[in-house]
Amino acid sequence: MVITTSQADVSGDGVLDIVSLTGEKHETSDIFIKDITLVVTDGKTGQIASTTFSNNAGYNPRLFIGDFTCDGVGEILISIDSGGSGGFGYYYIYSYRNNLLRQLFSAEDFNEAYKYKVIFRDGCKIAVYSEYFKKMYIIDVRSRKAFYQEQGVYDRNCRLLKPTEGFVPGLNNLYPLVSNRPNCYNLLVLQRVIGLFGADTVGYLETTLEWDETRFAGKSERVRPIHLIVKNTSP
Repeated sequence: MVITTSQADVSGDGVLDIVSLTGEKHETSDIFIKDITLVVTDGKTGQIASTTFSNNAGYNPRLFIGDFTCDGVGEILISIDSGGSGGFGYYYIYSYRNNLLRQLFSAEDFNEAYKYKVIFRDGCKIAVYSEYFKKMYIIDVRSRKAFYQEQGVYDRNCRLLKPTEGFVPGLNNLYPLVSNRPNCYNLLVLQRVIGLFGADTVGYLETTLEWDETRFAGKSERVRPIHLIVKNTSP
């Protein structure tokens, strides 16, 4: 079944192509969709190209077509919600320039390239180390001191009682971001910074990616804390 469809010139020949996502449901009323597939029908020749993804099942699959590579031709962004408690999303970008489907981005590749260490420190502070950007961010969690005392992480003076680490679980959300280049988009990636367990979100990582002629490379990064006070420093 066709889930969603859009028309845009994604081949670069000046003729509108038809871009669709198809998938299967166990029951018509189901909101979970499996076997999600990208299908592109060339507007000039009628030629059909299709591909599926590493994670091709989930909720609310959708399309966005925009120029992410700044070559004057739109690329195809596919977004799929995992539906799990972690709030993950599956994201893929494809080019169809010259009638060839080519993957330019995947959430799996991003998660492999962008690694983090999250370490509790004295003073009710959490250090987030970004390996890609070689930066460290400090999140102040004094507003949650009582909670971390109950968990045996800090004493009443915010002294660390035992080595404790958090984690960044992976890409949660991805959005097209208008760039300073005319009619082009960058990518904005959001990831949760987790303290002790999944429900203990202490902040969000915001990473901007920009096409560098061969790949989407990290352009900037910041941490947006939930419980205030964050500063950038050196490891």
